Amino acid sequence: MAAAVPTGSAITPLSFWRSFVHDHRHVVVQPPRLTDPPLHPLAVSQAGFGSAVSLVMRTLPYALVRFGILVGFTLVTVAWFAITFGGAALFSAKVHPWVGIGWLIVGLGGYGYAWWFVVRYALYLIKAGHVAVLTELITKGSLENGSTGMFDYGRRVVTERFGQVNVLFAIDLLIRGVVRAFNRTLDWVSHLIPLPGLHSVVGIVNAIVKAATTYIDETIFSYDLARGDENPWRAGKDGLIYYAQNSTEILKTALYVVVLDKVLTAVVWVVMLLPAFLMLAVLPAAAKPGGFIGGLVIAALFASNVRQAFLKPVFLVMVMTKFHAVVQNQPINAEWDARLTGMSGKFREIKDKAAAPWTPPPLPAK
Repeated sequence: MAAAVPTGSAITPLSFWRSFVHDHRHVVVQPPRLTDPPLHPLAVSQAGFGSAVSLVMRTLPYALVRFGILVGFTLVTVAWFAITFGGAALFSAKVHPWVGIGWLIVGLGGYGYAWWFVVRYALYLIKAGHVAVLTELITKGSLENGSTGMFDYGRRVVTERFGQVNVLFAIDLLIRGVVRAFNRTLDWVSHLIPLPGLHSVVGIVNAIVKAATTYIDETIFSYDLARGDENPWRAGKDGLIYYAQNSTEILKTALYVVVLDKVLTAVVWVVMLLPAFLMLAVLPAAAKPGGFIGGLVIAALFASNVRQAFLKPVFLVMVMTKFHAVVQNQPINAEWDARLTGMSGKFREIKDKAAAPWTPPPLPAK
């Protein structure tokens, strides 16, 4: 419909525009509000498997330390399995069933606490330091021009940026919650599979999207480090907005990563069957945890160690690099701020902390 102009009036650009807006006021769309973010350099922009492997190999000491801790805990797990379940069976048969149940409860509780402690502190700090080193390599190509060792650099960056691991852990949990809430609202997954009647396949893809979330929170942490903002809550907020406005491109890479993860983990599990059954062969008969089934479980534990130490960093680098590449020189769309604010209470909490004055927590005592 043409814009109506009063008869006898001079048609000027201003009068025409006012008339046009009046007649089309229900269809005029305001452009998105954009804000310019702080920029950071980018030395690696290709999110391929080969380039990710190359970066992880450059940080191999981190992977090896993580692998050593995981293997040590796996050996402890095998011993725990034999002692806990074997002891429960022995006490139930020789003393009293309740004694066996009590032994089992104590064993399960002690193992759960030990695993929580290792994941909560040792492995989490190592992962954070590894992400810091990988971020520096992705953005600048080297660690302070090669003048700093990677362990010293990772430890220093994490402690100086967050002071205490509790702050980093709190930010990570909130970001993970926001990402999960956002992923539940995605409607683009069905467009990846345009064939009708494949709802079950779409459900599988949605499950894979959920699995990909574990890489997104670490990627936003990487963005926080690359940006170098004094307030990590503010950087986390902007990183979440960046993820929301680029979710299609980032999650396409994450979907590929998750599928590749499952395939390679299965291959590693098959390879780990040999050392698992060799371990069973040298154990005394009374201490063998579960026979053949136990061998499969041990192989799964070793495969999980390889995945956690070597495969996951590769996949993380792929998602991190994709994120840094798509947000490079990209303004932040403030409309996504409003959407995330209305969608997630955890995002509102992050916004409140980002707006408040930031005082870094004290550094841990040396």
